[in-house]
Amino acid sequence: MVKKADKRYGVVLDAGSSGTRVYIYRWLPNSVARLDETTRHALPELETKDTWTKKVHPGVSTFGTSPEAVGPKHLKPLLQHALKHVPKHAVPETPIFLLATAGMRLLPDEQQRDVLRNVCSYIRAETNFYLPDCDVHVQVIPGETEGLYGWIAANYLLGSFNSPEEHDHGNDHHTYGFLDMGGASAQIAFAPNATEAEKHANDLTLLRLRTVDGAPQEYRVFVTTWLGFGANEARRRYVEDLKATYGLDAVVEIPDPCLPKGVIAKQDGTIISSAEAGIASDHYLLGTGNFEECLRRTFPLLEKDAPCLDEPCLVQGVHVPALDFDVNHFIGISEYWHTTHEIFEMAHKDKAYDLNTYQNRVREFCEQEWSAIKHGIKHKSWGKDVDEQTAVEVCFKASWLINMLHEGIGIPRVGLEDTSSSSARNGTKELLESAKDKGFLDPFQAVDKIKSTEVSWTLGKMVLYASAEVPPAREGDLPVGFGSNVPGIPKDFQYPSGGRLQDIPDYHVGTGTDSNPNANTEGPQSITDQIHDTLFKSDAPHRLPGFIFFLLILIIATFYLCGRDRRSRIYNSLFPSSSFSASSSAKPSFFSSLFSRHRRHGAAGQYSRDVEEGAARLYDPGDFELENVFSASSDDDTTGLDPELAFRNPTSRPKSLTRTSPKSKRNLGRMTPDAIDRRGLVVRTESRERLDLDPATNARSKSRNGSPTRLKS
Repeated sequence: MVKKADKRYGVVLDAGSSGTRVYIYRWLPNSVARLDETTRHALPELETKDTWTKKVHPGVSTFGTSPEAVGPKHLKPLLQHALKHVPKHAVPETPIFLLATAGMRLLPDEQQRDVLRNVCSYIRAETNFYLPDCDVHVQVIPGETEGLYGWIAANYLLGSFNSPEEHDHGNDHHTYGFLDMGGASAQIAFAPNATEAEKHANDLTLLRLRTVDGAPQEYRVFVTTWLGFGANEARRRYVEDLKATYGLDAVVEIPDPCLPKGVIAKQDGTIISSAEAGIASDHYLLGTGNFEECLRRTFPLLEKDAPCLDEPCLVQGVHVPALDFDVNHFIGISEYWHTTHEIFEMAHKDKAYDLNTYQNRVREFCEQEWSAIKHGIKHKSWGKDVDEQTAVEVCFKASWLINMLHEGIGIPRVGLEDTSSSSARNGTKELLESAKDKGFLDPFQAVDKIKSTEVSWTLGKMVLYASAEVPPAREGDLPVGFGSNVPGIPKDFQYPSGGRLQDIPDYHVGTGTDSNPNANTEGPQSITDQIHDTLFKSDAPHRLPGFIFFLLILIIATFYLCGRDRRSRIYNSLFPSSSFSASSSAKPSFFSSLFSRHRRHGAAGQYSRDVEEGAARLYDPGDFELENVFSASSDDDTTGLDPELAFRNPTSRPKSLTRTSPKSKRNLGRMTPDAIDRRGLVVRTESRERLDLDPATNARSKSRNGSPTRLKS
């Protein structure tokens, strides 16, 4: 028996519009899983538990204006929950993902970046989970990606990947379609029949998985999303339409057929009393409880009249290949489940969807007086989880769901004729038994769990991740992931860890796995790439000071490597003669000291450099001794200066040693050295005398390298 310590873990935070839920998954390492002959030809087996999930409200998108609070005020309990269930020694190897959906998609780009950056920084600071790349592990995912993950999760739990022969729907089709509706968006994902797949090949997504024995699986799936078609966003659009219909100047009380009779609510759906309505400064809604009118008013929200640029289309002018309900059987989750089962199945689970039964129950509930509904809630007539706010919202949601399913997507209206001779309860039971026998072969079935596991797109994400950890059976096998429907590895191919093709080098030679937390998936980088990634892709709070410090080091290194001649030219260009005062009382700057030190130490090589440049110009020791002291040009007024301190041949002095020529005694007086300078001149004069140069001697043969000071040092 394998110990839990030998298992792999993964953590996914589903950051939705209404809240964030953490999911924990566990599976066997491939080296262990492939020892079991019964599972060698199946995808990695993931397990989770109800106690491993936790949800907090509201969603991360509410922190758009205060991103620094998203960690302590939102993520903290979720991370503590994850650390409670993941063994401590497994945490460093446990990947963690926070994947945000429609709520975050509605935020401005700058607010999205601020929230995600704070999320990643907080996770890294508070936990030791495996999070190598913020852009990969913490991101806003497109609706199409969310839909594809959901499609993987549904088919994984139903067993269509591992046992296709047991799910044959005809025409060599064995997978199920997937429908998801959240608060802000809705998704559809399905594998079209062969004819439609060939006709719309460019619209499909290529998906690759890998079984425990390393064998590849390929699927071509159509996925699309409708932002604004989630239950909450649809209601917001619905209220805006109501306001436009009645006109805000004409009435304060807006009749709402999608609210139970007599209920009073704010425009956001919050229930208020009649007394509060009387003093309200804003318009409020009054429920009329008219189900048929509610259906009629929610229908325009489908935007069926929007232009369709690529036939065929479903809603909002969005292209979708033709649906063949003989082979495409859909599983609906999230709002599709909650809206059909929380109230209208009265806590009876696993009911097959029946339009006739469902519509009758919605009508019966929503046309009641609000006082009667509150009485039923008090006595738990619709289960312990149904409160007043749920009861107020469910009538609109039910009408929107019915329109979306049957008028929008085109799901056949199962149950309109089949249950006409049965009571609502018996008709549902008959369809339930039929659905069990057929194995979810009705055109649509709302589900919450399959095999005691919640159907969540987060499961699909981790199935991909675990599948990618399996080494390929053959060298050169294509990687696990998804992308455009083209042969080979498309340029937009997404790896389960979130990277792209260029992040995983040498894959074609079969080295390593697609997504290994212990492997370097980014491959070797050049020094330039490493510097670029460190400076511009890092989330470190001190990135800018580090960048400035790096530039400073680069400048100093370049200065010392550019050669003595260039250093001299740079020095002269940065610190021209006119900019220096003869007074030594001013404290030199760091850069001027640096350049001055260079000039002092560089003078010894003047002879050899001049010969190389063709100048062949030599100076006597006096020239060198006076190098750092101002000198006048040949026509300067040198009155009052010691002739011994002047250049012997002013016409031969180098230009680089010439200071600005004063034109008056006033200027000369301003340039006269102070007391400190005079002491410096005395030292220089004494230094020259200690050289004991004979005028007859060829002083040009001597250099400062042979000076007593140099020899002494």
